[in-house]
Amino acid sequence: MITRRPHVALLAASLVLTGCGGGAPETPERRPTTTTIQPAPTISLEVAPQQLPGLGPRTWAKVPDDARQAVVVTGRGKDSARSTVVLYERTDAGWEAGETWPAHNALRGWSDDHRAGDLHSPIGVFGLTDAGGRLRDPGTRLPYDHGTGFTATGTGFEGETLAGSFDYVIAINYNRRPGTSPLDWTRPLGAGRGGGIWLHVDHGGPTHGCVSIAEEHMKELLLALDPARRPVVVMGDADSLAR
Repeated sequence: MITRRPHVALLAASLVLTGCGGGAPETPERRPTTTTIQPAPTISLEVAPQQLPGLGPRTWAKVPDDARQAVVVTGRGKDSARSTVVLYERTDAGWEAGETWPAHNALRGWSDDHRAGDLHSPIGVFGLTDAGGRLRDPGTRLPYDHGTGFTATGTGFEGETLAGSFDYVIAINYNRRPGTSPLDWTRPLGAGRGGGIWLHVDHGGPTHGCVSIAEEHMKELLLALDPARRPVVVMGDADSLAR
């Protein structure tokens, strides 16, 4: 489980005392001892960023004001199937980053106009409200649908087996109805705009449109996400997110 607690790193300020004076004189006369007190260095308060790192004004404007958790998926390039995932927690000091996890996204990279079957992952900011999987609920606070409907079969683009890919999933609220099982195929924007975009267990290769991370990290993410903190996913290639 990921537990992130707010912290403030305080650079220590110290008084440096410099003494001037010799040893005991050979004559009875006592000489005064002078002590010079150097000014203490300025105390610097290091705080977490007030905005999610790497986001430009257009992307940042889409992050809801009440979001206190953000899963940031940053693609290596517009056409790359490789990315990284970081869970950020918003604290009184700002946004605090968790660990960085390697991830896969869609075979052909990213699109801000995702269509069914285009083999791109959609760029944007989407809610995270529902989860499920072939394996039993590991203890997430998200609604969790457990069943055999999450059984993955076949092979991926690089010949890897897909078995176990849906052992744990978190539905990304792109063209879906929040508050339902990830298996609900309702498409508010129409079937042509695609859907079924999930965070799920990595199978070692590119996806059709989802984002995948190692099973241990999926489990950690499920345990960390809290509906009360209004979690969202911010996803896209680095250049697109920076706009």
